[in-house]
Amino acid sequence: MRPTSNLVLERETPGSVLALKAASLVKPCSNELKLIYSASVTPRPCSCSCKDFRPSYPSAQASKPSITIATNTSWLGGNASDQFRSNGVSTSSIIDNFRGLDASEDEYEGVIVNPERLPTNPNAFASILRVSLSHWQLKGNKGVWLKLPVEHVDLVPVAVKEGFKYHHAEPGYVMLTYWLPKGPCMLPANASHQVGVGGFVINDKGEVLVVQEKYCSSTFSGVWKLPTGFVVESEEIFSGAIREVREETGIDTEFVEVMAIRHAHRVAFEKSDLFFVCLLRPLSTQIIVDELEIQAAKWMPLSEFVEQPFYQGDSMFKKVIEICIARLSNRYHGLLANEMVSEFEGKPSFLYYNVI
Repeated sequence: MRPTSNLVLERETPGSVLALKAASLVKPCSNELKLIYSASVTPRPCSCSCKDFRPSYPSAQASKPSITIATNTSWLGGNASDQFRSNGVSTSSIIDNFRGLDASEDEYEGVIVNPERLPTNPNAFASILRVSLSHWQLKGNKGVWLKLPVEHVDLVPVAVKEGFKYHHAEPGYVMLTYWLPKGPCMLPANASHQVGVGGFVINDKGEVLVVQEKYCSSTFSGVWKLPTGFVVESEEIFSGAIREVREETGIDTEFVEVMAIRHAHRVAFEKSDLFFVCLLRPLSTQIIVDELEIQAAKWMPLSEFVEQPFYQGDSMFKKVIEICIARLSNRYHGLLANEMVSEFEGKPSFLYYNVI
């Protein structure tokens, strides 16, 4: 371990010269300190015999030359910022002059990379990504959110190689994350649940709106069931139930109450499932079947619906029907949807609760 002589790197900027001095740094041969340039610079010869301490030069010159430093300072001991400051370079000056991936900070000291200003060349992306990670770590940032659109799919393996983890994917992008501090990752995991809804629609004649699905497992073959489906993104629970009933049967309805909630696990792709049974009041009577999903739909007498062997043999479905029947005779009350504004969110949302 031996000290180097002073190394001075200079570049001209409009009206000034930026000089960065790294004096008396130890262990230059250990590759602990790497200089990465986004413009051509001419280093003054080093008196050290080390051959591994070399600047790397990108093939393309940046329109606005800058110098950035990526460094692992753990070997310096003590406070890394003090070490840099004592040698004539402060951490704040490095941070202020940083030019890396375009990104913003969130309220949790995390970093959100701008997906619209990513390098298109994988090699250029790899270089600037390494520099950016070192910069964010030096600043004390925590989690990094990297959203890669489908047109930049060739950047995915580059990010994974640098240590990014898959978080989730949507039709237009894949989201990756990187946890900068030592210790367990504290970033929130991907969504753990899917949300389903079913509409219990009963008319003034005591008839229940039921369907037979065109594509279903053998278990449900020939069974008349409630219209069901999944809530889509940004859709309220009761809105999803109303929409699914209308799509499958053509019947317009209005929401009354949430009658029951079923919670199951490892349902689809190891995800959990929340299913809300909603009591809906019909606003129309003419059925129009969705031929893409539904084999048949009709109004069925409640007693006939209940007596189906499938429901008689399934304790959970049987209980749901019992709850709905109890509600019709006012022996049970479900959850109403009440729109409220919370200071925590700062926008309207729905709170479901029972009113006695």
